[in-house]
Amino acid sequence: MIIENSGLNGVQSELGHLDEAAEKVGFVRWQWEYYRATYDLKLTDRTSGSDYFLRVNTRAVEGKLENPHAVLNIEAVYIGRSTFPHGMEYESPIPKHILETATQRLGQLKQQLV
Repeated sequence: MIIENSGLNGVQSELGHLDEAAEKVGFVRWQWEYYRATYDLKLTDRTSGSDYFLRVNTRAVEGKLENPHAVLNIEAVYIGRSTFPHGMEYESPIPKHILETATQRLGQLKQQLV
């Protein structure tokens, strides 16, 4: 599920600052390569035992990710349910309390970056 109203799409930040801000809110820079990085936040639904990942997708617009001064642009924010063993499923409905937590954490991240 793409989260359209996060207020983060198009926000730019230096890699070092984005890493620090994301870590404060609980995100981890997980997948990355020279020009692209994904920040993930794991959210667990205690009633069903399902794991959900809130993902912030970024792309370098200046420099490469090996440089903390590289500038990244946030391209998309989305959430999906983890599937065994390595997949993500983006079509299933997200429980309301998981979506509320995701929205709260995105607001905290936005506050750190703006």
